[in-house]
Amino acid sequence: MPDTDTNSETPKKRVWTEEIEVAGDQLVKRVKELAADAQVKRIRITEPDGDLVLEVPLTIGALAGGAVVLAAPLVAVIGALAAFVTKVKVEVIRDRDERKAGS
Repeated sequence: MPDTDTNSETPKKRVWTEEIEVAGDQLVKRVKELAADAQVKRIRITEPDGDLVLEVPLTIGALAGGAVVLAAPLVAVIGALAAFVTKVKVEVIRDRDERKAGS
């Protein structure tokens, strides 16, 4: 019989999604800010008509620490993209640990 203990040590996780409209010249700055957030798991950049341009999976705080050098090619791609677009939508997917959030 499976363990159905409600006080198990496995944390509950919820996924939160938000969409942000960003001007092309602000895209790199905004992506760097989002990537430094430990709760952000994935960033999707889409055109205003909904076409997916770029999807970036992130590890926890990957760009916040020493991995910035490793992310330089990604930042270069986003910078090149920003030069060609006037406005994009950035979809931010976050994980939220319910036990840490106090819920």
